[in-house]
Amino acid sequence: MILTDTHTHLYVEQFDDDRVEVIQRAIDNKITRFFIPAIDSTYYPAMFALEKQFPDNIFLMTGLHPTHVKENFREELEVVRKFLKERKFYAVGEIGIDLYWDKSFLQKQQDAFKIQIAWAKENNLPIVIHCREAFDEIFEILEEEKSDELFGIFHCFTGNLDQAKQAISYGMKLGIGGVVTFKNGKINQFLNEIPLKNIVLETDSPYLAPTPYRGKRNESSYILNILDKLVDIYKLRSQEIAKITTQNSKDVFGI
Repeated sequence: MILTDTHTHLYVEQFDDDRVEVIQRAIDNKITRFFIPAIDSTYYPAMFALEKQFPDNIFLMTGLHPTHVKENFREELEVVRKFLKERKFYAVGEIGIDLYWDKSFLQKQQDAFKIQIAWAKENNLPIVIHCREAFDEIFEILEEEKSDELFGIFHCFTGNLDQAKQAISYGMKLGIGGVVTFKNGKINQFLNEIPLKNIVLETDSPYLAPTPYRGKRNESSYILNILDKLVDIYKLRSQEIAKITTQNSKDVFGI
């Protein structure tokens, strides 16, 4: 059995004291593929160091996270563009729109999202979407951009059934993480209506730890708790869900 964490920030400060142990714990539990989303330019040294340390397990993305879209966002985007020309990445992400903390940068977030989608298409790469309180705004752009070249993952999906189907219609897999284990998470109520071919597993560690670790630091080994919930929802063996969701991740990322 091989499991894939399609979204984990293993390079951030929360893992500075025990990063190797955290990764090894995941590998010991058959989680051997880690896809690493970008945040902004300040994190690339740590991302590259992580890749160098675990070259067979770590797969990097590049992109500008919507909460880090500020007045200097075009300078930040130039870093993304430069890296796309210089080396291999497996996705453009995480990108999108976040209106939870601050709505004042909406226009800039929309611009950054569109620009990065265009670059993903140019490079035949998937996008990995961050959406928080912005389904309408995200879908408006995806509707404009939809094409055979548009594909990827709707990371940390927390919408309703109609929104799930709409996201899938734009070529997106749904990234299912710790929220599916929450009593008030809601997606567990309809997920069995979404074919497993449209699902990938993720932790978003160190954030959004699943039950029973909710509120604590998340880590990639907790994929097992998410897997257990999907076993309950889909009534399939864990090995089957692992096989399908890992193949889905290979279909998206090309590796």
